[in-house]
Amino acid sequence: MSQRLRVSVIVIGDEILGGFVADTNSGWLAGRLQTIGVPLERVVTVPDEHPAIDEALGTELGRSRPRLVITSGGIGSTPDDLTLESVARHLGVGLRTEAAIDEGITAALAWTAQQGVSVTEGHATSMRKMARVPEAAYLLPGNEGLVPGIAVDVDGGVQACAGATIVVLPGVPSELRRIMTEGVEPALLAGRGEPQHVAEVTHGYPESTLNPALDRLVAEYPDVHVGSYPGVPCVIRLKGDKARVETGMELVTDYLEWLAADPGSASLRAGWRARWT
Repeated sequence: MSQRLRVSVIVIGDEILGGFVADTNSGWLAGRLQTIGVPLERVVTVPDEHPAIDEALGTELGRSRPRLVITSGGIGSTPDDLTLESVARHLGVGLRTEAAIDEGITAALAWTAQQGVSVTEGHATSMRKMARVPEAAYLLPGNEGLVPGIAVDVDGGVQACAGATIVVLPGVPSELRRIMTEGVEPALLAGRGEPQHVAEVTHGYPESTLNPALDRLVAEYPDVHVGSYPGVPCVIRLKGDKARVETGMELVTDYLEWLAADPGSASLRAGWRARWT
């Protein structure tokens, strides 16, 4: 029986760590992977530095396999865009010019010149940096953009039980989402997911009030993932096999009904709501 495919995400960018830009990509990827049924195990954010990217790649590739390691950001034309070079360095391979990307850059430079802007040799060299990919890299489907999705297989890629694939995606959210849905999902994730049934219930009590029910739920349904999130209202979320989740949720709702019948329940809910407001 083959191992279940898992995913790690490495977000690369000084602007995110500095608080100048909010990382929306990892949250979107988490939701997408949840829908597909492929577990996202780790999200790590690192600066635009070769040692930091190298360390993150080594750590994530060292986790259980098969594994998809997605990087986000750092593949533009400016000096701080180091991701492609860092991936090549980590794998111990050189860089080559990917013709399809280079052709797109040539067209972009021609368009810039048509606008009346002088395209210097330095400008062209910086732009063509985006076409320099690790030697073993290949393009993913849906690569119409200037910066397409690039993948590199390690030890046979995600199709091998002990393999991994590194996918290098841009940090621009619209481009990342396009490449993920048009390239990564059909090429690397098709048929690999095990979608989980998700059920939620909300309540107005302090989170710890439900501990007796949750402790029993974990003991009797160890195969169901249990999450409890405080707030007004509090949320309890169960994930797993549909039949097991639905039966487990009955345990929670029965407990909530028992609580509601307690004379002090209304006062407890009011006090909890007051604390949050």
